[in-house]
Amino acid sequence: MKLKLDGIKDLYISMKTQKIERYCFDFKLGTASFNVFFFIDGSPFKLLFGAKGHTFGFEVEVGQGFEIETNLDKAVFKGLCIVLGLTYDPNNKFSPFKFFNEFNKSIPKIAISNQPIEPSLLAPYVSLAEEEKKVYFTGWRDQNARGSNVTEQNLDKTRKLIGEKEYRTCKAKNISSCWSDCSKQAKKLTLPK
Repeated sequence: MKLKLDGIKDLYISMKTQKIERYCFDFKLGTASFNVFFFIDGSPFKLLFGAKGHTFGFEVEVGQGFEIETNLDKAVFKGLCIVLGLTYDPNNKFSPFKFFNEFNKSIPKIAISNQPIEPSLLAPYVSLAEEEKKVYFTGWRDQNARGSNVTEQNLDKTRKLIGEKEYRTCKAKNISSCWSDCSKQAKKLTLPK
C-alpha cells in the first residue's frame, strides 16, 4: 500500500533552499525513538530509520510525489515490532501503514543547517563490507599517488556514510575515504579533492 508523505515536502524544500543533501531528525512512537535520515542526494530519495539504542534500521525509498511503499519485509516488520515493544493484539492490530502515518505527522517542516550528519551516527544502521568498526572519518587518500586503486568496499562505505556526490568524486578520481575506530581521531568532514 502506498502513502503520500505530505509532511516531507516542506522539509525537502527547506533542505534544497539551504543546499542540504542529507538531514537527520528524531521521531518517537510509544517508547521507541528513531534517528530518521532523509537523503536527497540520490535517486530515488531515501529515508533511513535507525532505532536509538539498537542496531536495528531499515530504509524506505521515497518516490515521485513523496510517495512511499508501506509494506515491509517480514524480518523488518518483526524487528520494528520488537523495537516498539509490541506483542500481537487482535483487537489493536499494528501495521506498517499505521507506523508511517504517525511518522508523517511528525516530520519537521524546516531543516536546521548547522546539524551535519556525522558518519558515526549512520554507521549502526547500515551494513558495511569494509572495517565496520572504523566509523570515524579521518581524511582522504589519493590512491593515484600510491600507485593503487580505491576498493569497491571503500567506495560503498563512502556512499553509505558520507554521500552520493562524494562517492562519485572518489570513484572518478581514485580517492579512498580513511577511517578510525577511535572517536578522538575523527576529523571534520571535508569534500574530496
